[in-house]
Amino acid sequence: MKAFITFVLIVLIGLLLQTAIVSRMNLLSGSADLMLVLLAAWGLQERVRHAWVWGAVIGLLVGGISGAPWYIYLTVYLGVTGLSRLLTRRIWQAPLLAMFAVTSIGTFLMDLLIYFHRILFEGINLHFEDTFIQVILPSILLNFALALIIHPLMHDIANRLYPAEADA
Repeated sequence: MKAFITFVLIVLIGLLLQTAIVSRMNLLSGSADLMLVLLAAWGLQERVRHAWVWGAVIGLLVGGISGAPWYIYLTVYLGVTGLSRLLTRRIWQAPLLAMFAVTSIGTFLMDLLIYFHRILFEGINLHFEDTFIQVILPSILLNFALALIIHPLMHDIANRLYPAEADA
């Protein structure tokens, strides 16, 4: 119950920070996605339970308040959760490397799906090279900067909420 309440507070504070501050910090045309970084950092913690539920909840919440379709956020956030859980079991000796991998793949997927949605459904003519240089790469860089702060914070919170059981 303590873990549930704590993570609900983290998600609410994260949403407030994302909508009020982080979304306005742009590099070229790219912007950071605090919720993606939070979800990736939380999913990379070994002892965390119910990461899939949180991926779905955060995907629906962010998709509901975003200008992009909700299903894009739900899909990408569930993908980030799955990749995080997979890398937790595979690259446990390099957690920051795993964090950067999940963050870059998640950011790339998010921006790519939004790019294709705008071309196919909104009829906006975008060039991929310009989108890649002006939006995707700067977004990945901003998310890396957030990841350097968020990953150790989530690691500490997860260790406090899910303490290691003493060996008998």
